[in-house]
Amino acid sequence: MAREETTDESPRLVLVVGVAGSGKSTVGRRLAERLGWAYRDADTFHSEADRAKMASGHALTDSDREPWLEAIGEWMDRATATGQRAVVTCSALKRHYRDKLLAGRPRTVLVYLHGSRELLESRLASRHGHFFPAALLDSQLAILQEPEPDEHPVVVEIDQPPEAVVAAVLSLMRSRDSGDGVPADGPGQERAVHAAVRESSSASPSPTGASWRLVREEQSAEVVQLGGALRDYVVNGRPLLDGFSTGSPVTGGRGQLLVPWPNRVGGGRYRFDGRDLQLPLTEVEKGNAIHGLLRWTLWELLARTDDSVVLGTTLCPQPGYPFLLDVRVEYRLGADGLRTAVRATNSGTDPLPYGVGQHPYLTVGTDHVDSAVLTVPARTLLRTDDKGLPIGQEPVEGTPYDFRTARPIGDLRLDTAFTGLDREPDGRAIVTLAHPSGRRGVDLWLGEGTRWVQVYTGDTLAEPERRRRGVAVEAMSCPPDAFRSGADLTVLQPGATHVLRWGLSPWGYA
Repeated sequence: MAREETTDESPRLVLVVGVAGSGKSTVGRRLAERLGWAYRDADTFHSEADRAKMASGHALTDSDREPWLEAIGEWMDRATATGQRAVVTCSALKRHYRDKLLAGRPRTVLVYLHGSRELLESRLASRHGHFFPAALLDSQLAILQEPEPDEHPVVVEIDQPPEAVVAAVLSLMRSRDSGDGVPADGPGQERAVHAAVRESSSASPSPTGASWRLVREEQSAEVVQLGGALRDYVVNGRPLLDGFSTGSPVTGGRGQLLVPWPNRVGGGRYRFDGRDLQLPLTEVEKGNAIHGLLRWTLWELLARTDDSVVLGTTLCPQPGYPFLLDVRVEYRLGADGLRTAVRATNSGTDPLPYGVGQHPYLTVGTDHVDSAVLTVPARTLLRTDDKGLPIGQEPVEGTPYDFRTARPIGDLRLDTAFTGLDREPDGRAIVTLAHPSGRRGVDLWLGEGTRWVQVYTGDTLAEPERRRRGVAVEAMSCPPDAFRSGADLTVLQPGATHVLRWGLSPWGYA
């Protein structure tokens, strides 16, 4: 697993707190592994007398905890004194416990793992061989003082897999590192605000180039320079994209912009304006050209605010696509979520063929997509052959691919393009992925320029461990192989501009 980048401005300590059963040890250990930092669990600092007292069903008193907190603090000081960065886990149930551990230790991030009583009880009931009995949960909840806003905690819900919790913690830490500042010399102190733009350091090159983090209230998103791709989107500590880690290459098309065609061109061969043209074959095993020409281009920063970024690039004439195209993408966080607009302008002197799409993978925190509930407001699907190329359209009615009424995905394998989209009065078609509980989810809306949507459950991804972890919902202006079929293909005249709009609207995450 790729390690996260650490900069001079990164925190020196992370203190992970929460009651028994919240997963502190698992999250803390995995967080330390991702960061490449030292790790210590506060349980290792308990005396044998304390362990025996808790094992017998008696809660520790403040006087019992005083030497324990001192020992934890001393270890933290030793770690930073030797230049180490460290992750420490500790229940730290009361405010003054946390004050004791944070005071005089600048650049410490407080992470609070929050979960319902029912979830904590079920976790403790299944835990065996630990000195802390499940019966003591009531005593912990009785004295728990949840972190206050002036403690500036990173709060993450625990009703999701540990990997998702760690991803959320890292995302929120990056948000703070790049836009919201880091702790000053103690609780309640003002925090130093750092520049909102974080670009990759030339001393520590990233395989995706520079990156820009957007922040608005409980939302954060990150966009990378390579292909102008969307790396992640987090709301109230919950990742809504199965994206890619900082410092890792892009795989599976995650978050990538697909310009000047989405999906495939069979054999890479097409005819346009009286010319026979041959594109490079980028899906070699199937003999296709796939997902356009700009995925591996470094885009330029054109504009930037705290909650928005605009990137752009020029696609110059080349073999197989002898046209001049200027492209820019804007990502913006608003009150209703993340909005994306992709604009392409024909800067040349001849008409050109054009299509566009984008490839985010949605998640609602389930281990796999089988239990997630999907709605796709489409009346027609595209049948394809074993090369992913169209062989005909048919109504969804009566097929396993009819998701006009919300239902779990189950074991259905989806790599399917849909059209005939039913739209809301505002012109948007809305694809919804919901948690099995029905209490939260995300709407991916399809606006201007979107005539098709591809839904992919990731069954053929090159990384087996990533298969069926997220659902790719791809806004598209045209179907697969449109360069050859002409179906919904845009012929962009000189000076004309095409716009594709789509976005993410989370619900149930407040």
